[in-house]
Amino acid sequence: MIAAWGPADRSGLEPIVGGATAADGFRAAGVISGVKPSGRPDLALLVADAPAGAAAVTTTSLVKAPACHLTDRNVADGRAQAIVINAGNANVCTPHGEEHTQRLADATAGHLGLDPADVLVMSTGVIGVPLPVERIEAALPEAVAALSSDGGDAAATAMLTTDTRTKQVAFRVSDDQGSCVVGGMAKGVGMIEPNMATLLVIITTDAPLGGAVAKKVLRSAVATTFNRISVDGDGSTSDTVALLASGTAATPPGLDTLARAVQAVCADLAHAVVSDGEGATRVAAITVRQAATESDAERLARSVATSLLVRAAIHGGDPNWGRIMMALGNAGVDVDPRRVSVRCAGVTVCRFGVAASFDRGQAAIAMDRPEITIEVDVGTGDAEATVLTCDLTPEYVRFNAEYTT
Repeated sequence: MIAAWGPADRSGLEPIVGGATAADGFRAAGVISGVKPSGRPDLALLVADAPAGAAAVTTTSLVKAPACHLTDRNVADGRAQAIVINAGNANVCTPHGEEHTQRLADATAGHLGLDPADVLVMSTGVIGVPLPVERIEAALPEAVAALSSDGGDAAATAMLTTDTRTKQVAFRVSDDQGSCVVGGMAKGVGMIEPNMATLLVIITTDAPLGGAVAKKVLRSAVATTFNRISVDGDGSTSDTVALLASGTAATPPGLDTLARAVQAVCADLAHAVVSDGEGATRVAAITVRQAATESDAERLARSVATSLLVRAAIHGGDPNWGRIMMALGNAGVDVDPRRVSVRCAGVTVCRFGVAASFDRGQAAIAMDRPEITIEVDVGTGDAEATVLTCDLTPEYVRFNAEYTT
């Protein structure tokens, strides 16, 4: 893991297995409904044993999935008990998208004996193709029957689209007040650009959290993790990160410790998303320091992270700092190039806006690794921010040139 990414303090966080079902009070399942042409698992279900404290953050795209609208409505009261996820079809820009989304919530609630208002819906896949909702409805009884406290892996598999692997994280969290578990699972490899991505994430904890506190904790964690990653600069219609808290931990840790654990889970899942980016071979952490404000630092780092030219240079292991300067100039932030210094993989390549004396061959060798850092000092303040990105590869272009054909 890149040192600049995620919470600096991970004391009291012990990695454990189990993903989204590591925390007590949750069961999950993943089955085949037939939505994916491949015949792979495509229907995931996660259920809390009792109504849970809940919060969600959904896409800021103005072309917003019906599933996101329903989730926003149903989580507004700060509670939920089930999340149903279909993969292979985004159910966006279709004639009956809203109706089909509600049918998913209604059918899930019916089989579980819940109020449909306590069901959240996530959908991911191709946009513009009508959802074969009948197939999902027919498969729901099997998913309910398969629910298990160790079903996190099956659910994490069923939510994938073009991902090459599952993305799961869990920690046992302790301090002098007590302990709890925080876990989660995610999917997403393309259409990744804040705010969030073609990204579905479920975070669970057995700590007691009311809806208002859960919302505050989740939004804070998302702001510095999922909202600071980019694979291709394109935001999705369907982004959703949801947090459910079962409240079964008898002596939970303090809120600050819990919040740090939620941030760590989000950071590790976000890193997994970028490292599995479509065609990606390298992950790069773009850190801007000495900015006037954190917002300025983030905008500058994001401009570098989303530059196609910079990402192509990352792929080639090319310490082409001129492209970084170009991206800084396009960020819409007042920057004096005479104050800017740049380090690529620890090698200073630019000092005070002009070329530094460095061995280009050695710099290229330093960049020839799976994870690298690009550090930029802009000399206008003391704020900083890091945005995670990956390289732009021929494989990414080939994959997305033939996505529906």
